[in-house]
Order: sequence, then C-alpha cells, then structure tokens
Amino acid sequence: DISWVDWSLAEKNAKLLKFSSKLCALRHKYPILRRNLFLNGEHIEELDVRDVTWINPKGSEMGGEDWQAPVRCLGMLLDGRAQTTGIRQRGKEATMLIVINGHHDAVDFTLPEVAGASSWRLLIDTDVSDFQDTAPLAVGANYTAATRSVVLFVLDAESKTEQR
Repeated sequence: DISWVDWSLAEKNAKLLKFSSKLCALRHKYPILRRNLFLNGEHIEELDVRDVTWINPKGSEMGGEDWQAPVRCLGMLLDGRAQTTGIRQRGKEATMLIVINGHHDAVDFTLPEVAGASSWRLLIDTDVSDFQDTAPLAVGANYTAATRSVVLFVLDAESKTEQR
C-alpha cells in the first residue's frame, strides 16, 4: 500500500480529496512551503529578518518563559523576505503564519505584526470543512484556533510594502 486513501471511493471521500488538492495547490503556489534550506531562526542583520520566528498566542515572539510552560498553541512565522539560497539577498516570497493548536480548548491567537503590512488572509483552517475565502484580518486581530487544529495565513499581498 502506498496510501491510506482509497481513491476508488472518491465520492465518499470528496471532502478529503478536495482538502488534499487544496494543500497541494498551496504548496505549489507558495515556494516558502517547500524550501530546501534548513530553517534556523537566526537574525540576519544585513537583511534585518529571520527565516522563522516562533509566535505565542499573544502575537509576540516566544521567549524563555513561553518555552518553559507547557506549549499548547504556537505560531510559526515564515518570513518571505529571508534569503532563499546561500547568497545573502532579500527573498521575494510570501510571508506565512502557521498556527498549531494542540490544546483541548480553542485558543484566541493574536495575528502578529510584520513590518510594512496591515492584514493577513486566511487560507486553511482544519476545523472548517467547507472553507470559503474571507475578508482580510487586520494585524493584531484575534483569530480563534479551534481545538486541535492547524490554521494557515498569508500576509495579504496588497498590504505589504517594499522594505529598504
């Protein structure tokens, strides 16, 4: 067996098929989701950016206290301005936020600030079975991550301004 999905039951598994297709399309559309460099979170002074920043539910970077307490919900900010190769030059990819809630309760997650941007757009919420596009959410807005869910946001392209 190469898959747990019985593709002969496409009609019965239509929701799973649609969701899987959407995930594949997003991975194809956003190169930041398929990087070939290891993410290290190191601050690159010349670019004034980190490739990945871990975000707490309050919308700020996780510190020592956050890591000492049980981590039930966190965000992974993938900054598209980080270098995409070994050459230190500013990237031009989308900036994305992945919120992972492993808690048995819903968690209000504050969408973090990113330099030069004013809104986030929701792409995936694993708690919503028939997801429809929604209006952009302002930086600093709260989004409720449902119990044991994953939520994916992209920095709204119209709201991003060129840095430097």
